[in-house]
Formats: sequence, C-alpha cells, structure tokens
Amino acid sequence: MLTFMGTERPSPRYSGIDAWEPADVLDAMIEGQFSAVAAVRTARPELARAALAVETRLRDGGRLVYAGAGTSGRLAVQDGAELMPTFGWPCDRLLLFIAGGEEAMVRAKEGAEDEPGQAIDVVRRHGIAAKDALIAVAASGTTPFTLACLREARQRGALTVGIANNPGTPILVEAEYPVCLETGPEPIAGSTRMNAGTAQRIALSLLSSLVMIRLGKVYAGLMVDVQASNAKLVERRENMLLHLTGKTREEVREALRRARGSVKLAMLLLKGCELEEAERVLDSAGGQLRAALALLAQGRSNGSARSSGDRPRARDAR
Repeated sequence: MLTFMGTERPSPRYSGIDAWEPADVLDAMIEGQFSAVAAVRTARPELARAALAVETRLRDGGRLVYAGAGTSGRLAVQDGAELMPTFGWPCDRLLLFIAGGEEAMVRAKEGAEDEPGQAIDVVRRHGIAAKDALIAVAASGTTPFTLACLREARQRGALTVGIANNPGTPILVEAEYPVCLETGPEPIAGSTRMNAGTAQRIALSLLSSLVMIRLGKVYAGLMVDVQASNAKLVERRENMLLHLTGKTREEVREALRRARGSVKLAMLLLKGCELEEAERVLDSAGGQLRAALALLAQGRSNGSARSSGDRPRARDAR
C-alpha cells in the first residue's frame, strides 16, 4: 500500500528533513502548501461540476451531508459547520458524519474509520435519500467508513461527491462526481494533515462557497444570509445595508426590526416595499436578492408604463 498511494510514499526529497536547519524545514513545508493549492487549481473543472450538481439537489429541498474520518472527517465537519452562521444554511438540512462520532472531532479515534457497519447504520438512520447530496472526503480514497457512507448513500439515490488525494482509488471511482487532489508525498510521510489536508480544506471551502453563492446566499460579495449571533455580526448586518442602500443607521435598524433580522427583506423594505410585498417578491425570486430587486424594478417599470399609457386617455377625456 505504501508504494501505491502517493500520500503514503516516503520521498527522497524529504529523507533528511529531521537533520535540516529550521528555516529549511519550514521552506520545505511551505513548498508543500503551494503544491496543495496547485492540486486544487488543477481540479477546478471537477469542483465546478460537483457544485452545480449539489446545487440542484439542495434547491429541491435536499440535505447537504459530509462524511469522513480522522483529519479528513474533521476538515469536512468544520466546513459544514461554518455554513450555518456564514450563509444561514438551516441546521436541519445539514448532516455531519465522522467516524467515531462527535468525540472524534477533538480526540483521534483512528480505529473507528475501519467500521463500515457504523457508516451504513448512520446513513440509514438519517434516511439519506434521492434529494440529498453527500460529500465524502478521504486522503487515501480507501477509508472503509467513508467509502461505506458513499456507497450506501448512492445506493439510496443520493448524489455523491468524492474527494481524495490519490488517483484511481475507490472513493473516486465510485462517486458520481470525483474530485482528485493529487498532492503526492508529504514532507512527513503519511501525515496527510499537511499537503493533502490543505488541499482538502481549500477544495471543500471552494465547493461549498460556490454552492451557497449559486443558492443566493451572497449578494454583491456580501453574505446576506448571515446569522447575527453576536454583536460583531449584528453590526456587520447593519453595515451591509448601509453600504448597499446609503440609508442612515436608524433607517437600517428599523428595516431589520421589521424584517425580523433578514438582510434581504430589509433591503427590499428600504427600497420602498411593504413587508408582505417584500416576502412575496423574494419568494418569487427563489430567495435570490439580485433577482428580487430585478423583479421589483420590472414591476415598478411596468406600473409606470401603465400609468403613462393612461395619461393620454385622461387628456382626451378632458
């Protein structure tokens, strides 16, 4: 196995790393981080295809599921957990499967990754189905827990994305949307928390962020579905509207109060909508603020055109 998987293979390049000067060790490891970025860049087409496919399932009401073990599992869980505060992704539509359960997030439980039965059970228990999308992450591409999650989810009709750092491995072969991040040997052989982990972290962030952008969670480069769970985010929410509308802070705060904290609805209120109209327009736009503003502008333009069309008849009547 060591000769097969690039992530496990010792490299002559780093064979004397323990005897190097500290600066040289750091240079070698930084070099590895650049190679991780390059691996993600190479996989850009696969990431785009996967994101568009995931978007389709989520737009139809499906759940986003992450699955992994060890370092890969912790990176996957971290990416998923950040979607709720950043993009307002609902917690009941997010599932995070890590071998060994929640305890594995803070304490390594490496033996848990060898239990495919646990994976099958967790997929079945949560009723993974055709509307859902599962992202399975494993540096080796062979981890039994992660592979079992992917297989069971796909068998139940869910869309599957596989992310691995070794080409031709089972997770990439069996996923509908494989993403290979070929990072090669690590400076410390087998320590996939380094190059492979960096590539996974970047790829997951890019994939999920693109999906959220496509779902309308971002407008004008701003996270307009942010959940204001602390004072900093409350202020950020206000500042977004100040930037977008040019209104006063008092007007912005009043709009947010009326909109029950929704930046999107508050934006429409500040554009002159009543709350019921704002809710209707945003719903018609599928939650996309840019589309909602276009609908609002179109409606007002049509209304102005109709009013203009009425004026000649009014003059004729006189």
